[in-house]
Amino acid sequence: MSQRTIRTVTYFRGAALIVLMGTVTLAQSATSEWSQWRGPHRDGTVTTTPPANWPATLTKRWELTVGAGHSSPVVAGDRVVVQARQGEREITRAIALSTGKELWRDEYAAPYTVNPAARAHGPGPKSTPAVANGRVFTFGIAGVLSALDLKTGKLLWRTPPPAVLPEFGTAMSPLADGALVIAHVGGMNNGALTAFDAATGAPRWRWTGDGPAYASPVIATIGGTRHVITQTQKSMVSVNAADGTLLWQTPFSTPYEQNSVTPVVRGDLVIYSGLDQGVTAVRLARKGNQWVASPAWKNEQLPMYMSSPVVNGTTLYGLSHRNRGQFFALDLTTGKTLWTTQGREGENASLISAGSFMLLTTTNSELIVARPNPAKFEELRRYTVADSPVWAHPALARRALLVKDADKLICWSM
Repeated sequence: MSQRTIRTVTYFRGAALIVLMGTVTLAQSATSEWSQWRGPHRDGTVTTTPPANWPATLTKRWELTVGAGHSSPVVAGDRVVVQARQGEREITRAIALSTGKELWRDEYAAPYTVNPAARAHGPGPKSTPAVANGRVFTFGIAGVLSALDLKTGKLLWRTPPPAVLPEFGTAMSPLADGALVIAHVGGMNNGALTAFDAATGAPRWRWTGDGPAYASPVIATIGGTRHVITQTQKSMVSVNAADGTLLWQTPFSTPYEQNSVTPVVRGDLVIYSGLDQGVTAVRLARKGNQWVASPAWKNEQLPMYMSSPVVNGTTLYGLSHRNRGQFFALDLTTGKTLWTTQGREGENASLISAGSFMLLTTTNSELIVARPNPAKFEELRRYTVADSPVWAHPALARRALLVKDADKLICWSM
């Protein structure tokens, strides 16, 4: 094993890296349900209110073995869509939310050799599908982008695998935007952030300034311009959603180029983080014909490795990889640390802000229900929701919580 691989393994057993990648879209291309990575707004926030009184135990509606991988489920109407691997094939299924019955499946051969440093996390897939305008878009670990008919599962189009991949496989989640679907294709030092025609798969624009990272893009309208904002292999960048023109770019990299945190946007404030790089906030403004990202604040104490943060009110909540996983709260205006938990919460966590509640799922197979409180960590309930580690982001829709563990999809009544 090379020195580089040995060092990579020291960061959370090497690899988790890339699991949830897979980021606030203010563009409402998706439905109001959990139709994409991190939910309807692509930022972990929902308007659905969970129950006011939490029971001692949750009720399981159903569970279904679907295969390996850390791709998150999505929900459109009464359909759950999930992508997973069985053997050498990647399989996308539509499942009835009410019953757990499989409605259709699409599958294709997806041979993939796992980087030794990521062996514990398997051969994927790790990208979360997106559902929009009656279509399902999936992005396999070997870089195959597909479009399926939501009603029937019919294949509409599929791209061939690229010659070059990210070192730990494809993990960014596609972004549906009106008549386009956006994905960062390619791999190490050779990638293109690309907008494809959602109906045909034909490329409409491409930005080739950097290879892909393991984070996912978001869209935000700032100063009248729609920005596609994402972490790339070595930078934070924004391109114009209309034509892919570069708007701004700032260097950003983590050890061994493991950029994997979804940016959060509030107004003109863009917040991002990475392994051992703290939490950074920049303010975007147009100066003449140029866009400038000016430093707003930086918190060096609480870097995030893979887990992406959420905003509730004027507070940013997240999970730092320090102390084997500690939840934290930061003041959104100043970046000041408001509180942290002691640690050992897990290698990764997915955070959902649901009005007066926070729902936190961890790799310890737990669901933690808490209140969004800037003064302290206010835990209300803690449930076990799987019998194996949960890396995939859960989906919350129609009074149900969909949890993907090592090989099963589990539906809990909320």
